[in-house]
Amino acid sequence: MPNIKPISDLRSYTAVLDEVAQGSPVFLTKNGRGRYVIQDISDYERYEAERTLLAQLDYGKRAADKRGTLTTEHVRDIFAERFAQEA
Repeated sequence: MPNIKPISDLRSYTAVLDEVAQGSPVFLTKNGRGRYVIQDISDYERYEAERTLLAQLDYGKRAADKRGTLTTEHVRDIFAERFAQEA
């Protein structure tokens, strides 16, 4: 169940911060509407890493759609050629 508090509870901010835990953010409301989130730094870092990964995956998908992709056989041929040159 989400932990929702009015922003006025920040008058005793240490009590609010004590309720923040990994995987359990505190949502603050202003005039009865959701406005802010206080979350554990590890949750924030995970969110940022996921967002970066999704952006990179989207970039790769768009690049593949634009430039095309290689077949498995073509990739095998490329690697076989490189290994043959090194030998």
